[in-house]
Amino acid sequence: MTHLLPTHAEIEQAAKAVYAAMPATPQYAWPLLSEALGAEAWVKHENHTPTGAFKIRGGLVYLQNLAQRPRQQQVRGVISATRGNHGQSVGFAARRYGIPATIVVPQGNSREKNAAMRALGVELVEFGQEFQESREHAALLAQQQQLHMIPSFHRDLVSGVATYWMELLRAQPDLDVLFVPIGQGSGVCAAAAARRALNVRTRIIGVVSAHALAYKLSFDGRSKIESPVTTVIADGMACRVPDEASLEVILSEVDEVIAVSDDEVAAAMKLYFTATHNVAEGAGAAALAAAMQIRHRLQGQRIGLTLSGGNVDHDMFAQILSRPGQEAQLADVNQQRRVA
Repeated sequence: MTHLLPTHAEIEQAAKAVYAAMPATPQYAWPLLSEALGAEAWVKHENHTPTGAFKIRGGLVYLQNLAQRPRQQQVRGVISATRGNHGQSVGFAARRYGIPATIVVPQGNSREKNAAMRALGVELVEFGQEFQESREHAALLAQQQQLHMIPSFHRDLVSGVATYWMELLRAQPDLDVLFVPIGQGSGVCAAAAARRALNVRTRIIGVVSAHALAYKLSFDGRSKIESPVTTVIADGMACRVPDEASLEVILSEVDEVIAVSDDEVAAAMKLYFTATHNVAEGAGAAALAAAMQIRHRLQGQRIGLTLSGGNVDHDMFAQILSRPGQEAQLADVNQQRRVA
């Protein structure tokens, strides 16, 4: 499905738009994480972007291309639906290019993500009980108000997001496997695009929430399958209906898809903090949760994890940090090391 993926040249062009607004993010191999996994684990810190998540890269590329259209094709404003990080990406980039932005979020969405989007100047609309309802409402508003609808998955978005995978794979070209959370697919498709562009052999494992199984069911069944969403932690992976274009790429390029529970995600969020003192949101910790789930298969390997976002509400994070268990796990790792 190479026709759906941006080329090496497209990704390099996208990088110009990204790096005009932000620097490359770091990748570190944290000793406690590597000990916990029994593998050399490299973490790509997309929680260090100006919006605290990887999505900003795609927004910068998409909005730049939109702003550079001929005058007769200029838009009066843009609209999109999100649970938060995509909306912050659109808001950040729209403000940079002077384009009004409206964002639709589900009712009961993260208060702090909502506040962050409003601070970027977007008009925030709360509608629906879950992302799919918000997306359908955004499409209706786009038609009614003559706004440009920004999709959750688009070649320009993938080109921008692929810049961070290029950074990681150039720095660590011999990784055995990448773990990538799947929301609407831009992150995992971008990983596939970067792998192809750099001609590396790294396997790609997609990660979904066990409480939002649409992409895993679709991957296993080799066709589009909808599934209800009940996750309360991993809102960045709260997808009920797979995107057809991203699913086509996933079926062609991804080696495996793993489902992680909210409990596993919470444990990974806590492990990130205790081992690295970085804050991870639910979807941001999903890659680590998946690696912990199959760590018996990873012994001695070199793996890449994306800490794809750190935008978690204070109250939720405080509850997660207060959960018992993680200190004992790290103590067990250290005890095993002392015995060895």
